[in-house]
Formats: sequence, C-alpha cells, structure tokens
Amino acid sequence: MKSIASASEADTQRAGAAIGKAAGPGSFIALCGGLGAGKSVFARGVARGLGILAPVQSPTFTLLNVYGEGRLPFYHFDAYRLDSEDELEALGYEDCFFGPGVVVIEWAQRVMGLLPGDRLDVAIREGEDENRRIIRLTPRGEQAERLLKEARL
Repeated sequence: MKSIASASEADTQRAGAAIGKAAGPGSFIALCGGLGAGKSVFARGVARGLGILAPVQSPTFTLLNVYGEGRLPFYHFDAYRLDSEDELEALGYEDCFFGPGVVVIEWAQRVMGLLPGDRLDVAIREGEDENRRIIRLTPRGEQAERLLKEARL
C-alpha cells in the first residue's frame, strides 16, 4: 500500500495521470471515496495519462463512458446509482472488465463481488481542509503491483 497527499485537484489529477501512463492492457482501477472526494478528478487524470484529450465526465447517469482515442481503450464506470450488482451485469460489464483496455470504476465498493482479483484499489478521503486529499493505493495482484511500481508515485 502507498499513501500520497494531494494539496489540490491538479495534484489528484497528476496522480491519476501517472497511473494512466503506466497502465497496460487489462489494468483495472477501483475508486472508493465519498461524494466530492476526487474520484472523477483521479479518473480524468488516468484518461490524460492514456492520451485521451476529450472531456472526461463521471458517467453517473449513463453508468459507462467509453473513450477509444487514447493508446488503449478506456472504460469509465460509475456504480453510484446502482442498486445491485445485477444492474452492472445487465450492462455486459465483463467485456470491459476482462478486455484489452483500462477500466476505472467509481464507487467500486458498491460492486465488489464483480471486481477482478487483480486490481489497484484507490481510496480517496478528505485531508486537513477542503482542497487536500489522502490517496491510498493498494495493489491486489501481480499486474496491479507492476502498475503501482511503474507509476512511480
């Protein structure tokens, strides 16, 4: 596990970008944290690290946004509005979760039973003031270990 301190949204996005630059096919990032913690900011950073320049918004209402213009496909999920794991299954999540792209899922704690065992868990919580965040990165599996090591955070 690694913890980093973020003093701003820019810091949080830079941490995500480092993960995105190091990500390879099949990388999976599970984001957890409360409302306004910075999950979408971190996800935007991952997209930038993959070379995606399009605006990246949290898919709160659509549940999934797919971006294909980066060096790898980017699947951005948001499980906030899901009432059960069954709703994610209805989306055909497996093609994304176990495909050649990079997956980021916000509110991952709502669908833990469906997440792959090899993933990078990212927990974001508020720090000392409204701009500061503590970002805890916990690799689960060999690919996630390599991802965190190569990100050099």
